[in-house]
Amino acid sequence: MASSASVVAGVGSHLLPRVVRNDDPALANLGSSDEWIRSRTGIECRRWVEPGTSTGDLAVAAGRAALRSAGDPVVDLVVLTTTTPDHHSPATAPWVAARLGLGTLPAFDVAAACSGFTYGLAVGDAWIRAGLAECVLVVASETLSTITDPADRGTAVVFADGAGAVVLRSGELDEPGAVQATCLGSDGTQKDLAVVGSGGSRRPDPGGVAPIAERCLRMQGPQMFAHAVRRMTEVSRELLERAGWPVDSVGAFIGHQANQRILDKVADLVGVPGASRFGNIHRVGNTSSASIPLVMDELVGSQAVAPGTRTLLTAFGGGAVWGAAALSWPDLKPVRQ
Repeated sequence: MASSASVVAGVGSHLLPRVVRNDDPALANLGSSDEWIRSRTGIECRRWVEPGTSTGDLAVAAGRAALRSAGDPVVDLVVLTTTTPDHHSPATAPWVAARLGLGTLPAFDVAAACSGFTYGLAVGDAWIRAGLAECVLVVASETLSTITDPADRGTAVVFADGAGAVVLRSGELDEPGAVQATCLGSDGTQKDLAVVGSGGSRRPDPGGVAPIAERCLRMQGPQMFAHAVRRMTEVSRELLERAGWPVDSVGAFIGHQANQRILDKVADLVGVPGASRFGNIHRVGNTSSASIPLVMDELVGSQAVAPGTRTLLTAFGGGAVWGAAALSWPDLKPVRQ
């Protein structure tokens, strides 16, 4: 039987112990001071994986925390959003599901760059509303440091690693945590805004001989900034109209933690006041699709948002892809580790 809504029943996250500050020797050859990085990105430090740690490892840890938060429910579907899967093939999600002991349920990856979590949330919401699942685990996990050129200032100071997850269950629209609406979009003509040039089927590199500039993520910074502001603003406004929410009724705004200036500009254009804006980019950097659920888990831990608060999530990523979701803030308590 179809459900009237999907409801956030649990959240979880995982950050690495390795903290890379702006003055870290790993960034010393970029010629960028701490003040330069902070003023342009808002980032003070980021987390990077150690060699041997994979996206799947982070996803398992975040997924386990989210399941614990939700009371360890029976899961019907696992959706993993990532730009950095453990392998080109097979997908990472089935192995994550197996390691979590969830059995032979459906599990698949979603590749939507930094907008991945909004896409994964929309997928889980749709499965529950359609009656195809009662409970869905959505995990966003990224190890962007593994595809970042340490000599490229445009990406090395920005991108970071981490994972966040939510559990969705079947419920009612008037419950705290209910997903009210989602809105997604894409523009493939902008595919070169952020791209890894080689290693795919268009430009295979089986011998690993392509230069590092082709094997790592390259981003057109100024163009990315402009497109991100435009699309995140547009999709946020469209979502609010779809949900029937006046902007002054939004009590929590969480944007993809790409760049503090982008976040401020979008919130200003949408009309979200400063007191309703939440983020953590200064402490964790740009973790791509993992950034929104990382903030969500942090806010549950601090109990900074009251249950039922109207919440707007919005993101933009390479592809180009963008998405937004409207939900009422869940009634969740921090889980002791």
